[in-house]
Amino acid sequence: MENIKHIFTYHNNEPLIFTGFFFWAFFAVVLAIYSLIYKKRGLRNAFLFIVSLFFYYKTSGLFVSILLFSTLSDYLIGKRIYCSEKIASKQIWVGISVVINLFVLCYFKYAYFFTDSFNAFFNTNYEVFNHFAQWTNTITSSHFEVNQILLPVGISFYTFQTISYAVDVYRKDIKPVNNILDFGFYVSFFPQLVAGPIVRAADFIPQLYKPYSLSKYNFGLALFWILKGLTKKVVIGDYIAVNFIDRIFDNPGMFTGFENLMALYGYSLQVYADFSGYTDIAIGIALLMGFTLPTNFNSPYKAKNVGEFWKRWHISLSSWLKDYLYIPLGGNRGGSVGTWIALAFIVTFIVLLSGKMIVLYGFIWLALLCATLAIFIKRFREWLITNINVLITMLIGGLWHGASWQFVIWGGLNGLGLVVYKLWRKISPYERFNNFLAIFLKVFITFNFITFTRIWFRAEDMETTWQIIDRIGNSFSPELMGEVLISYSNVFTVMLIGFVIHWLPTKVKDWYRETFIRLPLVLKILVASLCIFVVYQAMSSELQAFIYFQF
Repeated sequence: MENIKHIFTYHNNEPLIFTGFFFWAFFAVVLAIYSLIYKKRGLRNAFLFIVSLFFYYKTSGLFVSILLFSTLSDYLIGKRIYCSEKIASKQIWVGISVVINLFVLCYFKYAYFFTDSFNAFFNTNYEVFNHFAQWTNTITSSHFEVNQILLPVGISFYTFQTISYAVDVYRKDIKPVNNILDFGFYVSFFPQLVAGPIVRAADFIPQLYKPYSLSKYNFGLALFWILKGLTKKVVIGDYIAVNFIDRIFDNPGMFTGFENLMALYGYSLQVYADFSGYTDIAIGIALLMGFTLPTNFNSPYKAKNVGEFWKRWHISLSSWLKDYLYIPLGGNRGGSVGTWIALAFIVTFIVLLSGKMIVLYGFIWLALLCATLAIFIKRFREWLITNINVLITMLIGGLWHGASWQFVIWGGLNGLGLVVYKLWRKISPYERFNNFLAIFLKVFITFNFITFTRIWFRAEDMETTWQIIDRIGNSFSPELMGEVLISYSNVFTVMLIGFVIHWLPTKVKDWYRETFIRLPLVLKILVASLCIFVVYQAMSSELQAFIYFQF
């Protein structure tokens, strides 16, 4: 009886993640029941909604109520948008959806930031109080701490999905979902619920009404994605993190500049293997149940410029920001009212981060300078109009990851990278060259720039960031490189294999994927067993959470 109770009870140290045995036992039970009801569309969708809620409960406990709140509010708002006859009414309802969703997101994600900033500015001593925990304690007799606010896993991803639903209904890309269970299934579908890919309503909701279909080819493809994702996450990402990267970033001053540099390159590989590994598994699991999720990564380190990188990396978020933020702000056509609202939002964040009014005065003087230059210098005005929304989008993308100088700088550097490339593309005589050497140099420069920006993404604070940069610049110690290579030979071998596989030509990757899919079932089982054995051997003693769970 205790074992059964344990299975159906939330435990914060036992999250339901793809690399855990309990998840695959859960998925096996889901598939077994699903195989009995998949022909009954309504029952199928309701069942998947319920098991998705259970999955989220096992991952985040009573934060499942936040998911249910978002589901109910946007279901009703979608109806109101569709039924409203006047454009102004539709826009008001869309605005309500955006405000509600962003308020919930900001409450959990930025409460500490705003409280600390307010205390710093006005010399007060307010403490964070979790009203959600107090409310939960009142109605359930629980004992959650009310003096801390924890971030619900995946809140950013399902928040973006519900916002896209309201906007897509407003744009008439889709009609609102009539059945709340169907809509709940769309919002909470468990494979992609906690770390994406972000699924557009216009792409996924039509699939709710299609009959189940799983061809022999798609079965092989789904199995391939799952095995590939597990191998990426555990054999590559977790292994190099636990045995090398985490040690360096925890105390970079204890290691040579070469070790710090290799940890940076390793982190670029780790974050890709970890995040794309998750989405590979999610795509495979969804495909087994007859649903198609969007591609989220496309060999991003093959990108020849920063713009191409962001078309290949976290594609669902990049395209979401483009379609629901960058273009509505005016795109490259120039600023709009939304541009100035977004700019004010960013300035407020940065001023609060600094805790100093002089930063606000600095922004005011910078704005006056830019306005003056734009009035009198036509080329500067054209440059500003073309690029301001790019910078704003990347800065907001940085702040989405967290309210810290680290993410502001990371987002700002990527924004500058996009702007500089756009300028370089106009003046460079080399941009039209596409021979092997030119492509190699473009990929090399882009990869190293992206890796450089990741210092701010990975380091815990600014002190650690400058320590890493200082060690790389002043303590490289070439004479110790041989010892480092020998000491971490296994780690560097895995890193080399990971990068080689990543940079393989697309034709080669297509070949081994198609070869696996065409294998007889017995050979598929043998290959799968071998992969699972290797994954099991590479696992660390404690399961490593996916990196993007924290966002």
